[in-house]
Amino acid sequence: MDLLLKGGTIINHDEEAVSDILIKEGKISKIAKNINTESKTETIDCTNLIITPGLIDMHVHFRDPGLEYKEDIFSGCDAAAAGGVTTCFPMANTKPVNDNAFLTLYMIDKAKNYGKTDIFPVGAITKGMKGEELAEMGEMKQAGALAFSDDGLPIVSSEVMRRGLEYASGIGAFIITHSEDLSLVGDGVINEGEISTITGLKGIPSEAEEIMISRDILLSKLTGAHIHIAHVSTKGSVDLIRRAKDKGLNVTCEAAPHHFTFTDEELLNYDTNYKMNPPLRGKEDVEYIKSALKDGTIDIIATDHAPHHPDEKFVEFDKAPNGIIGLQTLVPLTFKLIDDGIIGLKEFVKLTSYKPAKIAGLTDRGEIKEGKIADITIIDTDKTYLYDDKLNKSKAKNSPLLGASLQAIALYTIKRGRIVHKN
Repeated sequence: MDLLLKGGTIINHDEEAVSDILIKEGKISKIAKNINTESKTETIDCTNLIITPGLIDMHVHFRDPGLEYKEDIFSGCDAAAAGGVTTCFPMANTKPVNDNAFLTLYMIDKAKNYGKTDIFPVGAITKGMKGEELAEMGEMKQAGALAFSDDGLPIVSSEVMRRGLEYASGIGAFIITHSEDLSLVGDGVINEGEISTITGLKGIPSEAEEIMISRDILLSKLTGAHIHIAHVSTKGSVDLIRRAKDKGLNVTCEAAPHHFTFTDEELLNYDTNYKMNPPLRGKEDVEYIKSALKDGTIDIIATDHAPHHPDEKFVEFDKAPNGIIGLQTLVPLTFKLIDDGIIGLKEFVKLTSYKPAKIAGLTDRGEIKEGKIADITIIDTDKTYLYDDKLNKSKAKNSPLLGASLQAIALYTIKRGRIVHKN
């Protein structure tokens, strides 16, 4: 059945307009005012709602295969659709690690058969994510992987990272780097500073992130390869990336909503739902991340959706795993930036859809244009609601926002012309 979206405000990265959208056979067929259709066409009244391209999250963890008790591809896709996300990039730290074409195809096919969200698995750079021997990236690329990362673990060897960059570049892919100097991290569990001193929890200095970013920028310069820096969290990291871009290096980066929303002061109550890696930083870092989103230094927003079983988080702080679920809080947390005047609606689309599509080379999405696939998110920016167990579609509950009142929600998520979620 055809689908007609009536009277919504269409937001693209470069323009906005009130118009109708006619969807036929999974693609955007026509954009115009006062479109009239046959009676069999399903119609959604979008008056006072905004219509954006389907959101693209380039950094999630779906835990499938092997760790399905935390999340699986079905529940991950459910959470994505409920958050307005139509395309996801699941990281390779599954069990076994996604370091071969067979597992890449398994993940893609499982999501495709479910039909709610496209996934482009991020293959491991090294076999078993051990940081020693390069994985068969060519075969994974052929199977459908667009990027490679040992996310969760840094590649300690500069030589291995160099070869990974060269290999990925040679097959038309890119590397997503996890920037962490483990020798500086040690037993640290939160940001090093006043809060770590007060709580007695061991700190992780900002330099642990910045040293590895410096190295990887230099390796990008050496190889000419595209490197994408994940979950940027410090002022120093932003400055390094800004200088690299000023020099014309092939570097992009992302920030996660928790790193522009929360500070390390949340750790004063030892809530393990605020434990993540990189850790929550100080106020100055958070404000600097916001300014970098505003001026375009940070290219995209990605959730780093990291589900864990409740029993794993309900332990002593030092023993709890890092991570926060984020797919269903992407919209409200990012719209808080709009409410605060930091970004506008067009910048929202650029950060959450247009630029991710450009970085990944996905030319069929990221914009609401005639001929593009009908991946669309319809958002009520004024809706206030309780984010509770009933709304949460993830298997996991490791979010400090669960039980909180939020504003702005994806009312409808449309995947290839089909409504896959309705709030």
